[in-house]
Amino acid sequence: MKKKFLIVVANYYKDISDGLLKSAKKNLPSKSKVKIIKVPGVFELPVTISKNINKFDAFIALGCVIKGQTPHFNFISKASTDAIMQLSISNKKPIGNGIITCLNMKQAKSRKTKGNEAAKAVLSVLSQK
Repeated sequence: MKKKFLIVVANYYKDISDGLLKSAKKNLPSKSKVKIIKVPGVFELPVTISKNINKFDAFIALGCVIKGQTPHFNFISKASTDAIMQLSISNKKPIGNGIITCLNMKQAKSRKTKGNEAAKAVLSVLSQK
């Protein structure tokens, strides 16, 4: 049976999120059904996945958080990661966490192909029996 994937992309840093999305899509089976939803930032990823949890077999959350001058970076990164993990466990569905957390834009640009790792993780969990 063909698997259905939802990729939710935080578009706050469009150049970075485009790279994450491109690298994630490369690793999904060509015959799978893939839907993409774009949201403003990583904080909106979990609720978007939650609203769609019964419609798809697996999910990939993509986005970037860059550290600024305030603790906001820590709060957003932790809250998003915790919510994604809780959704995955409580619904018993794989959610690849492709949220990159970086100290600056240079790091973000060098890591914008990391979406492939989130896709590979989801495929690995789906293949387990």
